[in-house]
Amino acid sequence: MLRTHNCAQLRESDIDKEVTLCGWVDNRRDHGKLIFIDIRDRFGITQVVFIPQNSNPDFHAKANQLRSEFVIKVKGKVQARPGNAQNPKLPTGKVEVFALEVEIISISDELPFEISNYSEVGEETRLKYRYLDIRRPQVLNNFYFRHLLYQTMRNFLSREGFIEFETPILTKSTPEGARDYLVPSRVNPGNFFALPQSPQLFKQILMVAGVDRYFQIAKCFRDEDLRADRQPEFTQLDMEMSFVTQEDIFSICESLFKQIFKEVLKVDLKTPFIRLTHKEAMEKYKSDKPDLRTDEEKFAFAWIVDFPLFKYNEEQKRIESEHHPFTAPLAEDIGKLDSKPLEMRSSSYDLVLNGNEIGSGSVRIHERGLQEKIFKIIGMEEEESRKRFGFLLDAFKFGAPPHAGVAFGIDRLLTIFLHQSSIREVIAFPKTQKAVCPMTDAPTSVDKKQLKELKIKVE
Repeated sequence: MLRTHNCAQLRESDIDKEVTLCGWVDNRRDHGKLIFIDIRDRFGITQVVFIPQNSNPDFHAKANQLRSEFVIKVKGKVQARPGNAQNPKLPTGKVEVFALEVEIISISDELPFEISNYSEVGEETRLKYRYLDIRRPQVLNNFYFRHLLYQTMRNFLSREGFIEFETPILTKSTPEGARDYLVPSRVNPGNFFALPQSPQLFKQILMVAGVDRYFQIAKCFRDEDLRADRQPEFTQLDMEMSFVTQEDIFSICESLFKQIFKEVLKVDLKTPFIRLTHKEAMEKYKSDKPDLRTDEEKFAFAWIVDFPLFKYNEEQKRIESEHHPFTAPLAEDIGKLDSKPLEMRSSSYDLVLNGNEIGSGSVRIHERGLQEKIFKIIGMEEEESRKRFGFLLDAFKFGAPPHAGVAFGIDRLLTIFLHQSSIREVIAFPKTQKAVCPMTDAPTSVDKKQLKELKIKVE
């Protein structure tokens, strides 16, 4: 390796060792005969001291050339800092490196903003130069926190017998809610893939396949108007289980969050979570995602249950699913299916945290006949339901287990955990509210040759 230690590693026990550090020049302080720089990598900072006058001309020139954000390699000897120069705020604050050799690996132009947690920078500029923004410790910490969250989720679910699967990104367009992002097929002219709004149908198919317990940290895509808590592409923890009830879903999810809070936030989370029916929440709080925090509680979870199965679309004059058409009705309401469908409740549930919906799920329909009937109630005739969902209906012919699942919005969850104002703060390369990436300028026009190959004309 180019270095012997990272920039947060050296301690008093390393005094008199010869070491090599690599990183960015965080700042430079010229004291005449002495030059001090702080060298920074993602782990931390170490102070380096240069005495250029007492060295060879090349070393002298390089030491005087160093500026902020130059990438350098420094070889030197660890020494104790004088008592009055120690920095108790840094893990490396009792030592420094006396430079013997320096190599300038790459130089930096003048920066569009200061690499500091305290510099005020507009969001558009930050996203245009995201690679500089992420150098700021406060921003980088968001992504280290995300990494810890992923580790905790994966470790917990693996212990509980879940298997991690990857489902297709190029899939079938089955619009039911938000608009799909479409991808033209070159080898099948006039036909399109869709980017998945969720892995919903694939995870149900996996239950039919006998997987029993599935999870995925899944990329999902929705072509919808953006707000502070929405992005065209987002990440969710997707889960599905066979031979379970709604209570089993609640139990495993509450245990998961208890583990997350213990390992990632160092907080002992109280379980079980409060439960409210949709009717109770609307009557008492005028919201299906109430904020139940008290003066004593940064976090208040609640399950909202028994949502309506259907709603009436006044504009289109038809009944449609409140959640999605694969949601099972409550068993006690099944008798209303033919006569009073709008009075039916569903076996669906949302998990609310501090007034934000962070997860949603349901017990699924696993009977082919009931699924076909639900399609018909929402105005989907047999030909259309076969065209859209025939593969799911066919799978149900070969022994489908009862199953249920849930998905949690990881970006939204991290935004709450880290007290951020927008999910863009916890996504490495997010889009703006106009669905544009300022760094790459995507989306852009494409070459006419590409369009010709796809047999597409742009109006």
